[in-house]
Amino acid sequence: MMAAGAKRKGEMGEAPGAKRTPGHWSQGLLSSMDDPELRVDADDKVVIIKDKYPKALHHFLILPKEKIANLKKLKSEHILLLKHIHKKGIEIAEKADKNLQFRFGYHAVPSMSHLHMHVISQDFNSPFLKTKKHWNSFTTEYFIDSKDILDQLEDKGRVETNTTENEQLLKRELRCTVFLCTLCSSYDG
Repeated sequence: MMAAGAKRKGEMGEAPGAKRTPGHWSQGLLSSMDDPELRVDADDKVVIIKDKYPKALHHFLILPKEKIANLKKLKSEHILLLKHIHKKGIEIAEKADKNLQFRFGYHAVPSMSHLHMHVISQDFNSPFLKTKKHWNSFTTEYFIDSKDILDQLEDKGRVETNTTENEQLLKRELRCTVFLCTLCSSYDG
């Protein structure tokens, strides 16, 4: 029986000898792309799946079919693809719930390999939102807006992130975020 990682290797066009740990949890998105229970939509460029461990009421991942490991592998030639991913994010958010606010973005230092954009409602109502790291990964600068990634790619032809600085963001003390907290407007302290 062939491992899911081995099957996907050929399908995704990965170069022979590329560094990869078949079956490692960080490669899970590749197999999730084909999971009919998670798959929401697909076209010739992307696959949209439900996050296995959603951090909000609505939490989707949009993954390109093209093999792109992470933000640092993006080049100018990917601008149209990222614009398409953003457009699909808007579409899936509108289908999910027009009354909720959504954000579209990427983790600066993702734990899962294969580029993916998060489409996440801002209610953060989830039993999987358990740790400070989970909260901070979506409510600090660690979560980079899709349009900011596009701007950087258009300006510089690449995306630059500082791994050390971004990993420190995950360790920050918990903070209320203005766009979430309806009580903050009445709080004077």
